[in-house]
Amino acid sequence: MIGWLRQHGFALGSALVHVRRAPGSFLFNILVVAIALALPFAGVTVLDNVRPMSEQLSVDPELSVFLKQDLPREHAQGMAGSLRAVAKEARIVFVPREAALAELQDKNGLAGVIDTLGDNPLPDSYVVKLNAFQSAAQSAHVDEVAEQLRAIPGVESVQVDSAWVKRLAALLGVLRMGLLLLAGTLGTVVIAVVFNTIRLQVLTQREEILVLRLIGATDTYIQRPFYYTGALLGLCAGGVALGAVALSLQPLNMAIAEFARLYASEFQLAPLEPLAMALLLALSAGLGLVGAALSVRRQLARLS
Repeated sequence: MIGWLRQHGFALGSALVHVRRAPGSFLFNILVVAIALALPFAGVTVLDNVRPMSEQLSVDPELSVFLKQDLPREHAQGMAGSLRAVAKEARIVFVPREAALAELQDKNGLAGVIDTLGDNPLPDSYVVKLNAFQSAAQSAHVDEVAEQLRAIPGVESVQVDSAWVKRLAALLGVLRMGLLLLAGTLGTVVIAVVFNTIRLQVLTQREEILVLRLIGATDTYIQRPFYYTGALLGLCAGGVALGAVALSLQPLNMAIAEFARLYASEFQLAPLEPLAMALLLALSAGLGLVGAALSVRRQLARLS
């Protein structure tokens, strides 16, 4: 165990020595990789802040059930049982056409328009408030309830008043898929940059590698410092990318505050949790390690 640790300590020290020999090139590569990582890291931050709007908030979809215009009042009031048989455990409220008209007349600018219509054009209706949904993902069942309500005799139409919940969930699903594709593409870019960096480093140390082989060094011993160089490049680039995203949150929140104020909201983008940051750093270091492994094995095979 002590020997294993000594070997890895020597490999890490050797990688740091090579980095100090060309710090400008290493810093430039960090900048290039950090730019590639900043976009998916920013996307993860945004989705992590928006996710509670659809998954952590309780959702109570409402359906407006409009009855036929010529349906007698007694028959309309007696339909509550039929509605409850479909929408079990729901809150059902009967809205007479007179109450709906009075509410409409109270709206600014509509009283004069309503008076010109003469007779009340509004039908009796019910408001069905579903309370069995705890997240936007579960709200897909609301369409089934709406279709069953439309099939009840005497019902003219059913309007889903909380369709925005499903739209938000669908939009977030599209954003997640887009972010996944973007992360995959830019991850390939990161591997390519590290691959080229290690390739140039192997070519620079060609004579040193040949001497090590002559004295009996194994390929694993020779490859190990390059692995650490690639991992360090990915790790440092990930740290720079996370720092850039964190710094960009302040100007973004200033712009978001103006927009959110129009909707009486205090929504703000917050940095990722430490665990999420650690996972992203580990991922960026892993990408660097993969790029280094692919490059050094290919170059050493060519030197054989």
